[in-house]
Amino acid sequence: MIHVIVRHKVADYGKWKQAFDSHLNRRMAGGETGCRVFHSVDDPREVTVFSDWDNVDHARRFMESDDLRAAMKNAGVVGDPEIAYLQDAALVRRTAAD
Repeated sequence: MIHVIVRHKVADYGKWKQAFDSHLNRRMAGGETGCRVFHSVDDPREVTVFSDWDNVDHARRFMESDDLRAAMKNAGVVGDPEIAYLQDAALVRRTAAD
């Protein structure tokens, strides 16, 4: 599985989140299979999105698209996002027996 981490600042988290949610169908059509959204405990305007993708080509195509750039601008993203593409190397699940 391919994962993408996008980290950026936003002018207003509420406005950004509304725009992010409204872009769901486009993300899914692009190949996203799930995501998690985080914001910094020190600054809620610092947002990190951890998303899962069906393959790296679809993820790169979506992340580099003019559509996403325009959506980020309209959502109030400040500056350029940091984007990292990752793939699973190991998985560890902890239990009470560990």
